[in-house]
Amino acid sequence: MTDQPLDDELKDITLSFGDNDVIEEASDDVEINLDLSDDDVDEPVDDGIDLNFGEEAPAEAEAEDDDESDDVANAAVAELRAELTSKFGDWYVLHTYSGMENRVKQNLENRVKALNMEDYIFEAVVPTEETVEIRNGVKKTVTRTSHPGYVLVRMDLTDDSWSAVRHTPSVTGFVGYGNTPVALDHEEVVKMLSPSVIAKAMVGAGQTSRRKKVEVADFSVGNSVMVVDGPFAGVHATIMEIHPHNEKVTVMVDFMGRETPIELDFSKVQKS
Repeated sequence: MTDQPLDDELKDITLSFGDNDVIEEASDDVEINLDLSDDDVDEPVDDGIDLNFGEEAPAEAEAEDDDESDDVANAAVAELRAELTSKFGDWYVLHTYSGMENRVKQNLENRVKALNMEDYIFEAVVPTEETVEIRNGVKKTVTRTSHPGYVLVRMDLTDDSWSAVRHTPSVTGFVGYGNTPVALDHEEVVKMLSPSVIAKAMVGAGQTSRRKKVEVADFSVGNSVMVVDGPFAGVHATIMEIHPHNEKVTVMVDFMGRETPIELDFSKVQKS
């Protein structure tokens, strides 16, 4: 064994930390990232502060349930596509007053019969979707218009059929260029009608899709709320994001003199 001191031996050892020749000293100040945007972050910084007081969402279980319903959904869309291909006429989109979509459908059907236009105007459809509404902590599935202010009509476009549709009460016009209606292609129609078709297929198969749209009736982004449970109980906060599928909200609170985002369950906040 050499008699060279240990410190002298260590001098001959080179430690490589990558391509950078300079290692910056870590700052003593801990910065909390308040960026709530969807921009990707390559390496999230762990500053040692865990402000997530909710439970983790069972993402894997939801993914498995979604996989089980894929076959039913795909079959329903394929059937819809084949049905649309077999039908006569072109599909057009009508502008209506918002909230009057079903009334326009009924008015148009009555007008077609009264004017004997059945050979030119074949059907009117209001695109819908199944939505899970959360109100006062209770979930309820409701059917809502997926495209407010619009109605689909399948027809052969002539001067008479255009006039019959255009002058239907609560119709404000066709979607198109100026006064010229533009027909949709089949895939555009499939996209608009598939939510309702898939929902019906799921019910028929005894399945429930977790990919339904979820709306929260109790809160909106920007609402002022009070935290009612947990370490921040009694603190006023502002809602920055709503996560309806997980039943959580991201709120901004004053933590250690900083405006800091934290995630909480719906049940832990109430409107101020």
